[in-house]
Amino acid sequence: MNDAPQFHPYGPPHLTVIFLTIVLPFALAAVVWRTKSHRVERAIIAALSAVLVLNYVAYLIFIRSHGVVDWRQMLPLQMCDWGMVVVIVAMWTGKQRWFEVAYFWGIGGTVQAVLTPNLRFGFPDWRFISFFTSHCGIIIGVVFLMLTRRHRPYPMSIVRVFLWSEFYFLVTFIADELTGFNYGFLLHKPEAFSVLNFLSDSRPLYLLQMHGLALTFFLGLYAPFAIVDLVKVGRSTGGSTKPRLPEVRGMPRSGD
Repeated sequence: MNDAPQFHPYGPPHLTVIFLTIVLPFALAAVVWRTKSHRVERAIIAALSAVLVLNYVAYLIFIRSHGVVDWRQMLPLQMCDWGMVVVIVAMWTGKQRWFEVAYFWGIGGTVQAVLTPNLRFGFPDWRFISFFTSHCGIIIGVVFLMLTRRHRPYPMSIVRVFLWSEFYFLVTFIADELTGFNYGFLLHKPEAFSVLNFLSDSRPLYLLQMHGLALTFFLGLYAPFAIVDLVKVGRSTGGSTKPRLPEVRGMPRSGD
């Protein structure tokens, strides 16, 4: 394990992963658009789901075979673990409520993990491959749903997902206190640089700031849709009404 290559942020392997994460959902959606086949869409969903699940199982086997036998280190309590389950359910059910959780968790949390990974091992180490397979797979699934099912978040989506996030926070906080492991980075900041490094060193304040940061991310992720909606409203209002000349009492309008 000491011979594993070191991870270098924004080195060629990392940049390749980022590029594939951007390109793959559009390529998969293009296949669905071109074939117009529900069967093809289901096959892609099945493949994405299988990759995510098998990667998770393989990772557990890997860390167990390399001496990590403490069950407390193997609990499915990272945000990406929950995000994986949610995006799989969203892909298979096509339900808006599942999609919105997958969108805010997948894009809000997982994108940050892809851009600033808390990872020490570089390519081709299995931990590098597994880390990016799980995180990038979630993003690919979310964007694929947006492109093929035309799903999008709405204002109430922020409220519902924030409540789900509070549930995750409560479960993970209790687990961290009982096990002593840093699930969700609720015990301390991640080792790798991330936006969490800008938060307070005082743990109570740090946890409070995490709530505010999550809400800020949610608002930021919804902002593009809010702007598009405002533009559409402005266009429809401007196009449906014509300016009228003011009427002056006692004066006939043109055409009378």
